[in-house]
Amino acid sequence: MGTDAVEGKMDIRRVQMTGGSSFVVTLPKEWTTTMKVKKNDPVRVITQPDGTLLITAHVSDEQAQRTREFDVSTCTSASPLFRSLIGTYIAGCSAITIRSKTRLPPFVRMAVRDFTQMTIGQEVMEESDTTIRIKDLLSPSELSFENTLKRMFVIVRAMHRDAATAVGTGARELAREVIDEDRDVDRLHWLIARQTNMIMKNASLSKKMGVTLITASNYSVVARILERIGDHAVRIARNALVLADHPIEQEITDPLGIASEHSLGILERAVASLFSRDMRLANQTIEESRQADAHNRDLHTLTLAQPAETAIAIGSIAESIRQLGEDAGGIAESVINDVVDREG
Repeated sequence: MGTDAVEGKMDIRRVQMTGGSSFVVTLPKEWTTTMKVKKNDPVRVITQPDGTLLITAHVSDEQAQRTREFDVSTCTSASPLFRSLIGTYIAGCSAITIRSKTRLPPFVRMAVRDFTQMTIGQEVMEESDTTIRIKDLLSPSELSFENTLKRMFVIVRAMHRDAATAVGTGARELAREVIDEDRDVDRLHWLIARQTNMIMKNASLSKKMGVTLITASNYSVVARILERIGDHAVRIARNALVLADHPIEQEITDPLGIASEHSLGILERAVASLFSRDMRLANQTIEESRQADAHNRDLHTLTLAQPAETAIAIGSIAESIRQLGEDAGGIAESVINDVVDREG
């Protein structure tokens, strides 16, 4: 594929004939110079499912090894390092080295431990007083986009149901479990973002995983929406902890539970349309989400006559339920975009 120097450039070239039967298209000189392609060098031509051709100077199926090194000699806290490690992971780097001119402080090792626990396939392979080396042990093609998205959906659906139960019963431990489960959703979201970036940089990986660049991009959008839906469940669970100290009547918890289950039904149908690529179901889901949005806005009337702290918690829960239905519609819109692209 290209590099930053040639990325995004488009140019029209005429097809020529040579030898009476072979069609030929010349390669841009700027690209051949950047990629160091010389006369008689092999290049790889990959036919994509949508009929486009991708040309790469990498003729092997082996993934290019991308590495990154961090000097933490002047680093003073774990948070910036952890965020940098996550960014490096999502970018698709296969090896990370962390160095310091002096002994590594404890917070660096803590950031590395959190990073390897919060990501899939990252393991510490070497460690000394001044150096830590992390390597990616997972091939990106080992986990399909669809299986990862299905797992995300199962987790966020369970989170919402548990959060709604915690609101209705005041079960603090159940609410805390919902908050903890968000970590699994983040791990899967980062994995899909990583795979998408790697596909964008390696055409052969796109074919190996059986997805086009546009489909991978749409899956990444869906993963981001599911991650946001998980955040809504966490917000409901946190407010359930508040309400556990301020019990509310069943006349309030019942409508919230019904609305939550209705929005989850919309999400289920949106995800079903994603994996079946059913545009009709996707359109129905969008209409449902719009109707639910108008209905769920009425939930805010449940806050009337409630004490301030209780009213704020109920209002936040109602808003999260509304956003759940809205985001389900966003998944359905992504399905339509993908189906239209495939049929185009």
